[in-house]
Amino acid sequence: MNRRVLSVLVENQSGVLSKIAGLFSRRGYNIDSLSVGETENPKISRMTITIADDDYIIEQITKQLYKLIPVIKVIELKPDNAVYRELVLVKIKTTLETRASLIETTNIFRGKIIDVSKDTMTVELTGDSNKISAYIEMITPYGIVEFVRSGFAGLQRGNIKITD
Repeated sequence: MNRRVLSVLVENQSGVLSKIAGLFSRRGYNIDSLSVGETENPKISRMTITIADDDYIIEQITKQLYKLIPVIKVIELKPDNAVYRELVLVKIKTTLETRASLIETTNIFRGKIIDVSKDTMTVELTGDSNKISAYIEMITPYGIVEFVRSGFAGLQRGNIKITD
């Protein structure tokens, strides 16, 4: 099974997220990642849903999503025709001895240091899943206090808008 990314445009109203999550839950489909936000039109939200399933399941999910009233459009974002990004915030243990090395590693990955305290440093990093995972692997020996990954956000390449 491959990771598949669906971009779902929905009416921006209360209860839509719970309807869509309920659909996945009732059918026994697992959501690997979910990010939701308002689009350029405040009446519409974009849900980026990442799941690991085959063509048949994706087709079934798409059909079921279209049956929900607030769903406007569903498309699969294919890797060769889309841009994906993810955000991670990581709080890392630091000492005076390790701080310079952590800063250098963060700069190599084009991360941004957003908070520093006596014993920790918090880094913001965006990129594809592989970049985020590689950074996490590199800094793990320093000691990760906590981190959060945002989930995927994605758009189709080119001039095509899925609201057309």
